[in-house]
Order: sequence, then structure tokens, then C-alpha cells
Amino acid sequence: MRARPRSLEEPYRGRAVPPASARYFSWLFAAPEARDPLLGVYALMAEWRGLMDPAAEASAARLKIAWWQQEIARLARGAPVHPITRFLGTLPRAERVDFAPLGASIEAAARQIAGAALEHGSELAAHSAALHAVPLAIAARLAGTPARESDAGSAAERAAGALAEADYLAGALADYRRAAHCGRVIFPVDELLAARIEDADLIAGDPPAHLQAYLDGQRRRAAELYAATAELPRAERAALRHLLVLAALGAKRLRERPAGTGGRRLFDLYLAWMTARRAARNGSPVAED
Repeated sequence: MRARPRSLEEPYRGRAVPPASARYFSWLFAAPEARDPLLGVYALMAEWRGLMDPAAEASAARLKIAWWQQEIARLARGAPVHPITRFLGTLPRAERVDFAPLGASIEAAARQIAGAALEHGSELAAHSAALHAVPLAIAARLAGTPARESDAGSAAERAAGALAEADYLAGALADYRRAAHCGRVIFPVDELLAARIEDADLIAGDPPAHLQAYLDGQRRRAAELYAATAELPRAERAALRHLLVLAALGAKRLRERPAGTGGRRLFDLYLAWMTARRAARNGSPVAED
């Protein structure tokens, strides 16, 4: 029998659930059986997110993501060597979970690191699902709430996919200018061309009117996708309450100006607690603003 680590090591734990972040609150108020799986999966996502950062040194990031491709293959074989994957591999249900789908997450991260733009808007759902929804599905299986064999296209799967796409768009809205300065385009190219948006528009300090109209449209789209995440069946809300917390906080932060004030953190805590509490009680998953 494998010895289970008492906790995920630092600094991986701190990067997985930074204090006052949406990931932290979703982990804090998750169902008890989901907390360790979420911690491990969030830690993986944090490592890969750091490599995808536009400011990361490209050649080093490519080498590291290639190493992670090998490490996920080792995890799928039951022989991981990294502290995060070893933590995941020793969770109680790990031997019954297929970790191979995480390979799609690594491939999506590798494409982004390489600067490969999304050519068509139709590619966004699959790309964001690979980056976000696939790891969350692994966490659900580790928590003992796997999708049933007949659940392809289920409400839970659609909710996770909507959350993944909303998170991608929210990140793009916050970071598109910095990415453009580093030579990356993170919105679909066909949409930018249709809106007549040039590279110079993306790096402008004040977005020109046609770019602002596009950004406003993406903001509305992300808000609709966060709302769609709440369409989980009542029977699944308690076990997957962390998805609802992520969606509630994502939608809130989409509406507000960056602030980082203590008051905002306090309200985030309250919103996360109320959302999780209502989900656990099988009630409305979204707390009132």
C-alpha cells in the first residue's frame, strides 16, 4: 500500500490556492472529499499556467512543458516523480482513475506556449476545455463523483465546459494587451479579422472603439457562460459546489474594476460561502449580489 503524503508540499500548495483567490475559496468551501483532489489538480494547473504566461522565457517553457508531457505519462502508468503528481497518485481513488486525459491539457498548454493562435472561434470551446475542464473532471473522479458512462454531453459536463470557456475569456480580457506586447494573440483570429482589429489596436493604451465593442461582446459572452455553469442538476450541486463558487466569483470579478481591496476580499468570502452553502442544501446555487 502506498503511503499517502500528509499534505501537498510548499511552494506548490501556495501556488495552487493563493489566498483570497477564486481557487482558494472554491477549495475552502468544496465538498470534503473533493478538497485534496482539487488541491492537487489546482497545483498542476498553476504550474502549467506559469509556463503559459506571455512573459515566461519561451525556450525554457517549451522544455518544461515537454517534461510535463512525460510526467503525465508516468502518472498514467502509476510511476510519477514530481511532488504534485506523487500527491495525486497517492490519493485514495487514484488507482481507479485514468490520468491519461491530462495529456490533452498538456498539448493545449504546449500550443499556447508555442504562440499558436486560435484560428477560428469554433476552436475556443475545445481549447479551453482541455486547459480547464479536463483537469476538473479528473478532480471529480478522484473525489468519487465520476461521470457515468452514458454522461457524454451531460449537464455536469456542459457546466464544466461553460466554466472553462468563461475562464479563458475572462483571462483573455484581462491579459490581451500584455500578450500582444509579447507577440501573442489570445482571441480567435477570425473574430479579430471580422472586427477589423489590428495588432496595433491590441497594444493601444486606450482601446479604439471597434476593439472596445469586441471586448464588450466577449465580456457579455463570458458572463453568459458563467451563468450557464449554474445549470447543474440539483442532485449534483453539493458534490460539485466548487464549480459554482468559481462561476459566482468569476462573474463578479468580470463586472468590477480591478481593486484588490480588503472589502472586495471580504465580499468574495461571503459570496463563496453563500454559494457553497446553498449548493450543499440543494437550493439555488448563486447567492444574490
